[in-house]
Amino acid sequence: MKRIGLRASCVVGFDGAQHVLWRDGEVVFAGSRIEFVGRGYAGPVDQWIDYGNALIGPGFIDLDALGDLDSTVLTLDNGDERDMGRMWSAEYLARGSRESYSPEEEVFKYRYAFTQLIRNGITTAMPITSMYYREWAETYDEFAAVADVAAELGLRTYLGPCYMSGMSYWQADGTLAHHWDEARGMTGLDAAERFFRDFDGSHNDLIRGALLPDRIQTCTPTLLQRTAALSRELNAPMRLHCCQGLGEVAMVEQLRGTSPLGWLQQLGLLNPRSLLPHGIYTRGDDDLQRVVDGGASLVHCPVVFARDGEALNSFGRYKAKGINFALGTDTWPADLLDNMRQGLNVARLMEGGNALTSTLDMYNAATLGGAKALGRDDLGRLAPGAKADITVFTLRGMHLGPLFDPLKNLLLAGRGDDCIASYIDGRCVMHEGQVQGIDYPALQRQAQQQFEKLMRSHGDRAFGQPDWKRLFQPAIPFADEFSAQAPLCAIDPLL
Repeated sequence: MKRIGLRASCVVGFDGAQHVLWRDGEVVFAGSRIEFVGRGYAGPVDQWIDYGNALIGPGFIDLDALGDLDSTVLTLDNGDERDMGRMWSAEYLARGSRESYSPEEEVFKYRYAFTQLIRNGITTAMPITSMYYREWAETYDEFAAVADVAAELGLRTYLGPCYMSGMSYWQADGTLAHHWDEARGMTGLDAAERFFRDFDGSHNDLIRGALLPDRIQTCTPTLLQRTAALSRELNAPMRLHCCQGLGEVAMVEQLRGTSPLGWLQQLGLLNPRSLLPHGIYTRGDDDLQRVVDGGASLVHCPVVFARDGEALNSFGRYKAKGINFALGTDTWPADLLDNMRQGLNVARLMEGGNALTSTLDMYNAATLGGAKALGRDDLGRLAPGAKADITVFTLRGMHLGPLFDPLKNLLLAGRGDDCIASYIDGRCVMHEGQVQGIDYPALQRQAQQQFEKLMRSHGDRAFGQPDWKRLFQPAIPFADEFSAQAPLCAIDPLL
């Protein structure tokens, strides 16, 4: 087994309780496990790699990891979401929902997204995609192919087909209604169980299974009760989006007679296996105490909410109550450094100062917090015995400014693509910024073509099936009709 040693000006180690910073540090690993972190390793090493002025640290853990060609970005400054055809309309539902992509295109979007995750220093991912563009949720066969893509690229993933028993849709009068199909939900849960039993621990344990129902408002009591029982039986992580919108909270309270967190508590879904994005809209301290008492983790995705003027109130207050936080990207860009930076700034705005939330708090959420949420003490840290999931961020970039603290410099001014090397399970999956085996120009061209197809599908879901190009408002008004009919998504991105 080849033993590899890495050196850099700064190394983030782990002393058994917390991250610690080594100057002129070293990390030595053999196979999938780390053997040494510190300075002055005296044993034999087959290959030393010196990264110079860089920060070697644990790979980031993204538990709401963008697995899509992100559609959320299309809502930016685009008017009333009811008019743009992202969500289903009553007309679309009556005609019959359909897939926006071919099976091959569905798998490609994961290849593109997983490449972006690795490029941004993420080594463990639990992906999320939008169900608005699907006929109905995800399939076993699709995720069997997704597992192969993750293993090929070397990304550590927690996978499972998303399932649901309902879908929200707009009525002609602008009100929201809900379509239910319990049978489809149960079929989806069966597929998720089959996938877990077939793939959990596959590809040398790079692939783990997870139960991933869609959102609390698209799941019936029976579906979530069976999910809770299956999670206990399989000891499977379970992620459920909740407390992310006022409409969701009102719907759950109307249908279930309690808050979303109260309902999850009744269902037995607030426990250490539970991962809950986003936790923003709750019913106060008593509601949050349910999360603490159950041992569930919240997955914080600050960028996607700040973009729409929404925020957790607040990271520091929740953390002080004893809630464990992981981080997620959830939207483009797939950059956890950006989420840490915006998460820190938003938290301090909500808290009115800098006493409750620190730079290290955000870094911990992206590493140790994610590992705790997964029940893994071998991830999110560089220590002997831990998995060799290692990232290298260059500190040479002029955009970082004069160096005074490697983590603060990166959080203040860094980008995900400052990550120049990544090792997952001891395998070098990215070298000098190049994800191994990926043709970046070809990948980007196909993504661009496929994204236009996604944009075209908005016309099908909108009332009256309008010209899809009219559904998207440019940030700068078009000068003439030619410009309006020649959308930017049709431009070759590499010209």
